[in-house]
Amino acid sequence: MKGNSMLAKGRFLPLLVWVAGLLIVWEALSWVLLNVVHTPLAQSKLPYVHELVATLFQYAGALLKEGAATFGNAAIGFLLGAAAGVLLAVLMSVSKTIEQLTFPYAVASQMIPILGLAPIIYGIVRDEQISRIIISGYITFFPVSLNMLRGLRSVNLSALELMHSYAAKPWAVYWKLRLPAALPGLFSGLKIAAPLAVTGAILVELMGAQHGIGVIMLRNLYYGPSHTYMFWSTIVVGALLGMASYGLMSLIERLVAPWQPEFRPKGGSR
Repeated sequence: MKGNSMLAKGRFLPLLVWVAGLLIVWEALSWVLLNVVHTPLAQSKLPYVHELVATLFQYAGALLKEGAATFGNAAIGFLLGAAAGVLLAVLMSVSKTIEQLTFPYAVASQMIPILGLAPIIYGIVRDEQISRIIISGYITFFPVSLNMLRGLRSVNLSALELMHSYAAKPWAVYWKLRLPAALPGLFSGLKIAAPLAVTGAILVELMGAQHGIGVIMLRNLYYGPSHTYMFWSTIVVGALLGMASYGLMSLIERLVAPWQPEFRPKGGSR
């Protein structure tokens, strides 16, 4: 237990030092821009950290409410996109024909700029919730499908031949061999897609939604310098939502696939 505690401290201490150093440099640069360089609208470009923190606490209720709306819709789209990506990956691994028919279109779909697709979807659907779900699912689908397919095909050939020598049925091969081998690849795709799904939901909200962190962001951007700190607060909340989604996927990965090398203790504890 003591060894695990020391390992955890050794892992998080550099991160805390890095974050603290970044905030100190940020505060110092903000002071320099305002008092030394006399940059016009300096606080709009780089606001004081302590003022930003005060704004976050002052409007915590509104930010949490709107952030929850963004995160909830992004989560639904993420789950639907992930499910579709996993299903397509399994089908492509089963049939080369299905892969040849679908994979080029999946790749081509990613060539459409999301900044251009979001207003099109919103204009067609005219529903902010459904639009956020569609865009979040669209962003999630491809990285999950690609990484899952790669994982399904990363099975050790000797293990596959052993399963066939025991006359294992195809479903048994997938359940006991291919799917466990694909979990690292699957979670790689999920960790890539989760923050992007949040970004996609915020982007739709900028198109004219009624609720969500992107709505507050857009309103305070238009209000000008008097609402600088509220605008920056929405940026911080959006970043925290993306980090939370990534952390959640990392936690689930640790619980579902704990055998991976990065989750093993690097040294024995006494």
